[in-house]
Amino acid sequence: MAHTVVLLIVSGLLFASPSYAQRNRSPLGNPIDKIRAQADFDPSQFAGKWHLVAVASECAHLSDSYRKVDGVSIVISINETTPQSPMWVSTFYPKAGECWHIKQIYTPAKTPGRFYLTGRGLPVDVVVGETDYSSYAIIFYQKFQKITVKIYGRTPQLSDSITDKFDQLVVDVGLNEDLTYYFRAYGPSSHACHFAGVSPRRL
Repeated sequence: MAHTVVLLIVSGLLFASPSYAQRNRSPLGNPIDKIRAQADFDPSQFAGKWHLVAVASECAHLSDSYRKVDGVSIVISINETTPQSPMWVSTFYPKAGECWHIKQIYTPAKTPGRFYLTGRGLPVDVVVGETDYSSYAIIFYQKFQKITVKIYGRTPQLSDSITDKFDQLVVDVGLNEDLTYYFRAYGPSSHACHFAGVSPRRL
């Protein structure tokens, strides 16, 4: 059970097919469609390693368990350099002295910077809302008509001006400030995912 909770915190995502999402969308519209994607999104600049800094979400597990997660990072890879390239996203996090690994494919939508994440559960719409490619990225996720917002950094810590921008965007999408969770500084347990030669365990 503990392992399941940690997995939900790290991924923040459930999976399914886009056709299911279309059949179940609210007649009032799709909330994530109101969020603008990063202008002239360039996946080649976006690729590489990012550290998870904070999450804003209504996920019930986060309020009790987010402090237990240490050193979450993602590595984004692409095979092409066009705006419509799929992105391979590998999430790494330490647990019990080992490095655990979740691998996902973000399939591009028609608009650059928008993606679908599909798999065994319900579909997730993904929007890269804002990034400067060199220091921070703010990504929006939607499942069941509810928005989750994550901010990543090229380094584990970001400037106050960037985190203030993230906090405002969280409020703009209708989430309360008390639903934002900043992850603790990367501690010794996170080293399990940073040593050269480590072979991560696949989930």
